[in-house]
Amino acid sequence: MKNLEETRRRFLAHFSTIGLGGTLLPGVLWASMQQQGSQQVSQEMLKLALATSGLKFTDEDEKAMLTSVNQSLTRYETFRKIQIPNDVSPPFHFSALVPGMTIDRTRQPFRMSTPSVKRPANLEQVAFWPVTHLAQLIKTKQVTSTELTQMYLSRLHKYNPKLNCAVTILDEMGLAQAKKADAEIAAGKYKGPLHGIPWGAKDIIAAKGYKTTWGSAVYKEQVLDYDATVIEMLRDAGAVLIAKLATGELAQGDNWFGGQTKSPWNISVGSSGSSAGPGSATAAGLVGFSLGTETSGSILSPSSRNGVTGLRPTLGRISRYGVMVLSWTQDRLGPMCRSAEDCALVMSVIAKPDNRDLSVVDAPFNWNAQTDIKKLRVGYLKDAFEENTDAVGKQFQQRTFETLQSLGAKFVPLTVPDFTTDVSASAIESAVFFEELVRTGKDKGLTNPGRSSQWRNNRVTPAVEYLQAQRVRMMMMMKLAEATKDVDVYLGPGGGGNVDAGGGRGGRGGGGGGGNPQTPQTAGQRHSTMANLATYPGVNIRNGFNPAGMPTSITFFGRPFGETEVLALAKAYQDATDFHLKEPDLTKLSSE
Repeated sequence: MKNLEETRRRFLAHFSTIGLGGTLLPGVLWASMQQQGSQQVSQEMLKLALATSGLKFTDEDEKAMLTSVNQSLTRYETFRKIQIPNDVSPPFHFSALVPGMTIDRTRQPFRMSTPSVKRPANLEQVAFWPVTHLAQLIKTKQVTSTELTQMYLSRLHKYNPKLNCAVTILDEMGLAQAKKADAEIAAGKYKGPLHGIPWGAKDIIAAKGYKTTWGSAVYKEQVLDYDATVIEMLRDAGAVLIAKLATGELAQGDNWFGGQTKSPWNISVGSSGSSAGPGSATAAGLVGFSLGTETSGSILSPSSRNGVTGLRPTLGRISRYGVMVLSWTQDRLGPMCRSAEDCALVMSVIAKPDNRDLSVVDAPFNWNAQTDIKKLRVGYLKDAFEENTDAVGKQFQQRTFETLQSLGAKFVPLTVPDFTTDVSASAIESAVFFEELVRTGKDKGLTNPGRSSQWRNNRVTPAVEYLQAQRVRMMMMMKLAEATKDVDVYLGPGGGGNVDAGGGRGGRGGGGGGGNPQTPQTAGQRHSTMANLATYPGVNIRNGFNPAGMPTSITFFGRPFGETEVLALAKAYQDATDFHLKEPDLTKLSSE
């Protein structure tokens, strides 16, 4: 018994250092088996695990449990022999809706603006034009898709060596798709505003027959034999894919196996992540638009750093089929563009069910460029804005409010709910997706080995605790829904207050992993975490520049499936200002 107590003490001391407390039953059993070289759990191991977890049962109960535990080990080995494809998700799906919440399911005509444009003598001058303007150039046949594609491909090759924003430049595919688009348009088969527009995809989005590296040396030769749904949808709309854009390794941060992706506003600064490549390439005028992904700040954060208009949609708006997983209950795809209406144009193509990702809701995306923002109920996070002590930031925030007020917006103060936010599912769910990587030891090839340490740690979380955390998550979502029920759109600090300092898609750990629930959060951080975990839509927009010449930003949030209202307010702000039109100076970036 003395040896058992000493072993128990060592296990408690070890696991308390990684913040996992008393939910250690599976992990202690696994560790005991490894230590003793056993293939079965003994009654002594079970007693140790139960004691370490703070649980006590009768001898009869323990014997019954022992039989069940060892039967489970056999079942686990059977499961591990089954090759599970990347695109297979669990048979349950997250919903952003809480009891009493409804969404508009009435379809309305799609209404976009139609600017008057004229082709400049030097086509490269349109590199920073929004898609709304590029689309008019193509529709009026002032420029061909091939000309536009060649221009953007040339810029990618010229500036990528310094920005490090593209993993694979798709010259052959892009020119072939552009040629097809030109033939269709010449034959009178114009498909809409994305027809012929060159774009880039974050490199965790699968493109059949081309490398999809997930930003990691472990997967840098990976070629998948299928297209992601969004790739198919955009191709069907006539968009031209010209680049797989950099992502931080396995969708975290802005460092990948090729190095760090840089911001075109200052190449001594990283692009933030994990949608680092889409943020950098869009801001630098190397693509017409791009697609990023977010689990915890990975669209809003790089959009803020690079000064682009990035939309994080509601989970359930866009199919994630063919996209690397970190969390089935938090991952989202979204457009990263040069204007709010550009985001709407992309959303009109990809925001629809595909019968593959069953979390997608068949709700219409009713964009109307003429939306009267005076009819929108607009709020702001009073406590989040008041805690900002940065004088420059407060100045730009105040100017943003004044601009919107001059357009007719009337603001309602909102208070961030005081409730736990340590309920993220991403740590557990990513451990599931990368289970084979860790089990086979291939994770040793990761640039950041800390990722696999987290996945190993998260194997010790009992299913009961994981699901209880998700029930608490629903309670948190209900608190946020109540706090925002009287507004359509509300303003928060720029970048969405990204909770992951690395700008990556992992975020805080709760519900099984990582994070530190004892670390105090500001009101802005607490709201950011809540809105992210409730998968509320948000759009980041540029609202100024700091003394160092870097973009400043503000974020507009909406309630679930309220993307059109959020984008309408953002468009009104951009129509009244010109911050989003300013271009970074790339003269020092040329590799020549």
